Amino acid sequence: MAEVAPFLAACVQMRSGLDRAVNTADACELIGEAAGRGARFIATPEMTNVVDRKASRLFETLPEEDGLSEIAIFSEAAKTHGVWLLIGSMAVKIEDRRAANRGFLFAPDGSVAARYDKLHMFDVDLPNGESWKESKVYRPGETAVLAETPLAKIGLTICYDVRFPGLYRQLAQAGAEVLCVPAAFTRQTGEAHWKTLLGARAIETGSFVVAPAQGGTHEDGRETFGHSLIIGPWGEILAEADGDEPGIILAEIDPRAAHRARQRIPNLALEQSFKVTILPS
Repeated sequence: MAEVAPFLAACVQMRSGLDRAVNTADACELIGEAAGRGARFIATPEMTNVVDRKASRLFETLPEEDGLSEIAIFSEAAKTHGVWLLIGSMAVKIEDRRAANRGFLFAPDGSVAARYDKLHMFDVDLPNGESWKESKVYRPGETAVLAETPLAKIGLTICYDVRFPGLYRQLAQAGAEVLCVPAAFTRQTGEAHWKTLLGARAIETGSFVVAPAQGGTHEDGRETFGHSLIIGPWGEILAEADGDEPGIILAEIDPRAAHRARQRIPNLALEQSFKVTILPS
């Protein structure tokens, strides 16, 4: 059961590059800063351990989960600081030239409390000529994940998942009070849709949204939007990163506010099943 008490949450904004050890050290430094400022729940962005769009280079050194040294390092960070630590996602090899985009939730004792593999692959062709085919490298997950912690019930999602509102609705209907959206949004889509999509997910589910982001120009050449956000269940922005530089943002989360929002607008409880009738022209 949750404590049903407020707690301080933090988003870690990063600019991960090609070197997993450097990225891990950078993340740990910011995690320590957030913990030092009182955060009890800390979340890092999608692809915390490596951002590399070149698959051949990625798989030269990427191990399977059992050999991923970052797990032990982040486990120790959670234990050292006594915090719930969500590593938004890491690249994890699962077979030859195939990886998972996998999030890890560490408990304050350092144990892995939950894993989540990104469900929706970012396969898009953008107007500026950018083309992304995430499914060529990463295998999508098959299961939504809701983690019950002493702080709150936390729904785990990753980046492109945010464009599929049914996932967030089901997590909220299952009891999620906090929805996490660690991301590496492209600059183009971030400028157009980042804040709107996150606000919509918060409002339509009456949930807190915690969205740590990658930001800036990365070593592999991609540009990400940054602007990490923490949003309240009434749609109010509680904290926002000013731009794309690495750093942290913090905001108080009170799970009771999610329940109050759902009492005011009880759309989760009043949803009706229906069929679509297609009328001929």
